[in-house]
Amino acid sequence: MSSPPNLFASVPKRSSRAPAAPFLPMSHAEMDKLGWDQCDVIVVTGDAYIDHPSFGMALIGRLLEAQGYRVGIISQPDWHSAEAFRVLGKPRLYFGITAGNMDSMINRYTADRKIRSEDAYTANAEPNKRPDRALTVYAQRAREAYPDVPIVVGSIEASLRRIAHFDYWSDKVRRSVLPDSKADLLLFGNAERALVALTHRLAAGENIKDIRDLRGTAFMVPLGWLPGDDWTVQASAGVDVPGRVDPIPSPYQEIPQDRSCATDEKAAEPEVKPIKIMSREERLAAAKEKHNKTVMRLPSYEVVKDDPIMYAHASRVLHLESNPGNARALVQAHGERDVWINPPPLPLAMDEMDGVYDLPYARGPHPSYGNARIPAWEMIRFSINIMRGCFGGCTFCSITEHEGRIIQSRSEPSILREVEHVRDKTRGFTGTISDLGGPTANMYRLSCKDKKIEETCRRLSCVYPTICTNMGTDHSKLISLYRKARAIPGIKKIQISSGLRYDLAVRSPEYVKELVTHHVGGLLKIAPEHTEQNTLSKMMKPGIGAYDEFKAMFERFSKEAGKKQYLIPYFIAAHPGCTDEDMLNLALWLKKNNFKLDQVQTFTPTPMAMATTMYHTRKNPLHKVDADSEVVETARSGKIRRVHKAFLRYYDPENWPLLREALVKMGRGDLIGYGEKHLIPPTQPKDERAMPAGVERPRAPAQGKGRAERPEPAPRQRKGERVSVSVAPPLSAVGKVRPSILSTIKAKPKAGRK
Repeated sequence: MSSPPNLFASVPKRSSRAPAAPFLPMSHAEMDKLGWDQCDVIVVTGDAYIDHPSFGMALIGRLLEAQGYRVGIISQPDWHSAEAFRVLGKPRLYFGITAGNMDSMINRYTADRKIRSEDAYTANAEPNKRPDRALTVYAQRAREAYPDVPIVVGSIEASLRRIAHFDYWSDKVRRSVLPDSKADLLLFGNAERALVALTHRLAAGENIKDIRDLRGTAFMVPLGWLPGDDWTVQASAGVDVPGRVDPIPSPYQEIPQDRSCATDEKAAEPEVKPIKIMSREERLAAAKEKHNKTVMRLPSYEVVKDDPIMYAHASRVLHLESNPGNARALVQAHGERDVWINPPPLPLAMDEMDGVYDLPYARGPHPSYGNARIPAWEMIRFSINIMRGCFGGCTFCSITEHEGRIIQSRSEPSILREVEHVRDKTRGFTGTISDLGGPTANMYRLSCKDKKIEETCRRLSCVYPTICTNMGTDHSKLISLYRKARAIPGIKKIQISSGLRYDLAVRSPEYVKELVTHHVGGLLKIAPEHTEQNTLSKMMKPGIGAYDEFKAMFERFSKEAGKKQYLIPYFIAAHPGCTDEDMLNLALWLKKNNFKLDQVQTFTPTPMAMATTMYHTRKNPLHKVDADSEVVETARSGKIRRVHKAFLRYYDPENWPLLREALVKMGRGDLIGYGEKHLIPPTQPKDERAMPAGVERPRAPAQGKGRAERPEPAPRQRKGERVSVSVAPPLSAVGKVRPSILSTIKAKPKAGRK
């Protein structure tokens, strides 16, 4: 990969720039105070405006402000008319449209397609402050408000819907968001580079219709359009053959030549060309040039919407073309036009990451919200993002599709400065940093040992089925960061709340000891997701043996530190490939280990994820797909999904009737009874005195909310939706009360192992 211009190359030193706005303006009155008569860029977002780098609208707004542009914010506008989109006037350059830190459908609906009672990214958690498919609706209204202003869409909703995709909520394959939103340009992934370059070029007078060479962008073009005459088109089916495979002809078989199109013998003779001797370097350069000017044509929307095999094939090719070091452009026909997708953006260097996070954020909600509670802000206000990206490749997860597999880390000084900013500037700080993490807790500064290998690699995961021998697993830089951060005056404790990749952690016992001794607040969440290899192989997750190895280390180091601490495992029900027997075995494992899970998660098919492809097509895109390839059975019906979820809460009497029916149907009625070997009792308890021995009556729900109203947590993999960076917390982690989990864990910590 050639080195791109530095993100801040054209930015003058802060002392030479205009002073930063206290908050980016949300009204004409605020613009007047700043002396602005017009905004250069107006960002429309589905979230409440919080001026903090964990929120997309703030990050891109402050980044463009540093580049010298005037940026305004329209937060959660009334989408029923275009009037709310005129509140700041007409932007000079463009509207930037984002649905917010989450896909709007995931934000609004549970895995059972029920509307959520709260929105964590809204003041006072008020629901229904954004529409379904917010990106499309906002773009259409902005176009109505000012028809001649360019529309640029971004955020995770744009990233995951940039091609034809299966939509769980309508249960069909939908078009790319581009033709529906009528946007001029779509930015996907970590879009800082494309955003800055685009803004500079528009400010210089270029027409947005002519800007077609930016990485990390997608746009609509006429059918068959190419950037130049030197470009070639490669059908994706010729690279990764789907469907019926024609037999390979024998090299010894004589095949008659058809010369029917020749006018005479001379014309039919092949043209004689001189042979040019090229050096190895010249051949490699020529091959690379040809590769970079080749576009992969995916099956059209009209084909994939009706053909599951071709959909699975398109999904597989898209994921194989995701490494910015070797990815080619993609194109997919939608009717009489093409959706053209440029290669993914190049990752930011460390000094660029520092520059993004060192911008002058106000580090709080906009004053217009007063004292309103915003759960997402409460969750992250004392936490610090240290990196982005994930090379885990979990098939159900959206992080890789949005942020990429290459880890982008901040420098130690930049992170330590932010710790001090939290200490000095964040209201309510009492000395505890709630997290130093990101998409994962322990991938900070981990990378491939060889840059050339990294640029040519096409693996979907660096850690599955085993950790790649080229992947560095040295945690020493992270250990050093932990030690320096907790040594800062005024810092009493630093907790690690991001999900831990425990198969990496066990490669560094010193890291596990450091974590367990100093950074666990009694509970540590990790996500084995399942126990059965059949399901784990569809998730691209390590076997449960890796969990057992980490658990042994965790308990040993907890004992050595003289602390009583617990692991809180997360599991997913109804994942593609998961059978009733798999869920039963998981329930038996939970009972054996005396786990009573308080919150559980049912698989939600998110756009573009590989597990969603399995759900929709019943094919496994981790391997080549055709009519005879592996069939992935999936729990699709509501009842089966409820049964799978009930297995995770086997101890809850409300689930016993459903589980009894399922166990009898499975021929496992032997698991119904009152003994230790049984999973559930044969009868329902009438009151606490009638409860079977060893079965604890579940705690009563909070006053005013029945058990049926308990909100299901949003999928954890939706971490950090935004236009350009993804670090905000998952909805499942927002506003939850965890101390009660201790009362559900009855197993005593085992003695430490030497």
